[in-house]
Amino acid sequence: MKNKGLLLVVSGPSGAGKGTVCKALMEQHPEVCMSVSATTRKPRPGEADGVNYYFLEEEQFRSMIENHEFIEWACFCQNYYGTPRKKVEELLEAGKDVILEIEVQGAIQVKSKFPEAVFIFVMPPSMEELEKRLTGRGTEAPEVVAERLETARWECSNIEKYNYILINDEVSLAAERFAAIIQTEKMRIERNGMWIQENLKK
Repeated sequence: MKNKGLLLVVSGPSGAGKGTVCKALMEQHPEVCMSVSATTRKPRPGEADGVNYYFLEEEQFRSMIENHEFIEWACFCQNYYGTPRKKVEELLEAGKDVILEIEVQGAIQVKSKFPEAVFIFVMPPSMEELEKRLTGRGTEAPEVVAERLETARWECSNIEKYNYILINDEVSLAAERFAAIIQTEKMRIERNGMWIQENLKK
């Protein structure tokens, strides 16, 4: 019988490169998959239902909230976003490692329901580098960058709620470190009770 997969909760400030690191990891390790969130916003060109998001009507989303069918959910810019519990649990039971790339408030919600999850906080090498990455985009006004930096400082103040800090100085190296975290977690005694029972307690 397979061990359950790991639930990997990934957070970090805008500009840290969370999505890029997760994508690089999954390219090298296809056994790791990304959780698909649900949303009430309309699909953008090129987006597919069940691939980018599960696109739901607001009434259906609210019904799922009432039935406790989300691991976490939030309302942002008048649209609802959430992580469907059933899909994630099915993947974990099948032995898949599942990444939830979510913001800090959502991660805190997940921790109350899945304390056994692995919480990883992605950061650039320094706050100076983070500011450089945000301003280097050249796509946002200075006041937007300042707001993102203020949000980043608040997010970083919650870092002790996580198990690991993952420094993203170079994407390929960060992906290797991420893979090493997964392997380390899989060797923990408490995750290998079945093997111990079968092999050491006969």
